[in-house]
Amino acid sequence: MDDKVNIPDRQYFKIGEVSSIAGVESYVLRFWETEFKTIRPKRTETGQRLYRRSDVELILKIKDLLHEKKFTIQGAKQHLKSKTEESQTTPPADILKDIRKELQEIRELLN
Repeated sequence: MDDKVNIPDRQYFKIGEVSSIAGVESYVLRFWETEFKTIRPKRTETGQRLYRRSDVELILKIKDLLHEKKFTIQGAKQHLKSKTEESQTTPPADILKDIRKELQEIRELLN
């Protein structure tokens, strides 16, 4: 993955922001959503996509696999699936920390 990409310290991003961060067009992100079911942005009441930080990180991994390492979409899916199976050992404390941070972001969005 491109380690030079700096993701702002926020939990939610609009599609235009993700497009700028990843360096791909918005239509590419929408296409990747259809191909990679793990990219699941939340939707506002008006239907606008809100990508989580984890979605942005995944998008950057997908871009690296497709554009830099020249994987096919199917190959990238298999690679990500195998990596996900390896990393199923996330400690519960880390999961709770992430949930707490997301809830704080949601609260800020609502205020």
